[in-house]
Amino acid sequence: MEIPAINLKAIVLVHWLLTVWGCMAWLPTSFAWGNFSVLAVGVWAIAHRDSVDAVLMFLIGMAVTILTDIIHFGIYYSLSDLASQNGRDVFRFSAGMAILSLLLKPASCFFVYQMYRERGGDYNVNFGFPSMSRNRDAYQSIDPQQDASTSAANPFNQAQDTKTARAY
Repeated sequence: MEIPAINLKAIVLVHWLLTVWGCMAWLPTSFAWGNFSVLAVGVWAIAHRDSVDAVLMFLIGMAVTILTDIIHFGIYYSLSDLASQNGRDVFRFSAGMAILSLLLKPASCFFVYQMYRERGGDYNVNFGFPSMSRNRDAYQSIDPQQDASTSAANPFNQAQDTKTARAY
């Protein structure tokens, strides 16, 4: 089954609209700053179609805002009790749009990850940490007297005879 292609512009537009509506009544400015700055990185990813870094930064930002949105909702949702009767409808609409944005973010992250792979990103997200590898086939011996049969018999290309070691 093939994954449908979702346009990056559509993802940014939907989250921008839901964030604007979510900020109408009850969420603090930190919610707006966090989400709008990630959406600005999304605009950067739209503008630079070949940039792998822009899509990766947008993906990481979306993932981080999932956590920060949950924290904002947990802290500020109790302020709904302070809303007047007239403001409750605006609060419900704003809260519903902010929660809908949060619910759509994992799907958006999935589609942005697909775009990351399409633009040439690695299948595994690599944060630059060194890794250990046991595969030493790519190494070449620097000993000029060692032939192919010795290197096949000794996969780590170590000298068989320690008497021929040179002192420098």
